[in-house]
Amino acid sequence: MPLLARLVRRDLPRLGGYDAGMPPARKRPVSARISPAQTWVKRLKKGRPGLVEDALSGLATLYGTPAWKPRMDPVSELVTTILSQNTSDTNAERAFTALRARYPDWAAVEAAPVRSIAAVIKSGGLAAQKAPRIKAALRATREQSGSYDLTFLTAMEPLAARDWLTAIPGIGPKTASIVMLFCFGVPLMPVDTHVERVSKRIGLLPPKASLQFAHDAWLDLVEPSRMYEAHVALIRHGRGHCDALRPDCERCPIRARCRYVEKRAP
Repeated sequence: MPLLARLVRRDLPRLGGYDAGMPPARKRPVSARISPAQTWVKRLKKGRPGLVEDALSGLATLYGTPAWKPRMDPVSELVTTILSQNTSDTNAERAFTALRARYPDWAAVEAAPVRSIAAVIKSGGLAAQKAPRIKAALRATREQSGSYDLTFLTAMEPLAARDWLTAIPGIGPKTASIVMLFCFGVPLMPVDTHVERVSKRIGLLPPKASLQFAHDAWLDLVEPSRMYEAHVALIRHGRGHCDALRPDCERCPIRARCRYVEKRAP
């Protein structure tokens, strides 16, 4: 498959049977104590029972149910996600292609000067910030695994794996969750602007919830086996019907339960 075809994020989640190719079911990530996000989810499920199920069922009528399958290799996914920060998918793809064309392997990228990497990936924007982040991610991976291989993360608990990734400078919970969900099928929700907006409009998240709160809340909002389905559905809805400026509420299948449409929706 051509490189660019593998990199187009918006088109990668295909419709089909969800169980096709899905990795073995994983336990829900757990933390040592009850967090504010867990308290919120508990109250939400009691006060608005069936909301998540109704939302996912409604969105499935528009977008179907996506089948999980691995995308890129994990290190490529990590680097691409760093490049996609604060820029378009097209720019990130262009920068990734340029990076792989300039350097023969990841060892060469790690060894290259930051200024040289920044010059190569300048089409992705914020190159001076992203170049050292890429080097740091590659160095941390090599030091941990002895090579440029992130599969060791699958032996860790989901939250521990997320913590390991976010310890790398410039890697936040969204980037970490993308790698874990899309490469390994680990049930962590990457909360981007679309997921955040749709979740808050429906009322799955508090209106003023932080991104950290959102990432933590989604650990308990949905069953682990449906995390990928939920992520893809929310992304697609945010790019389509639930536009930031002109949402098409009249044709939305979950409008009856959406707090954006009706503040007292059940």
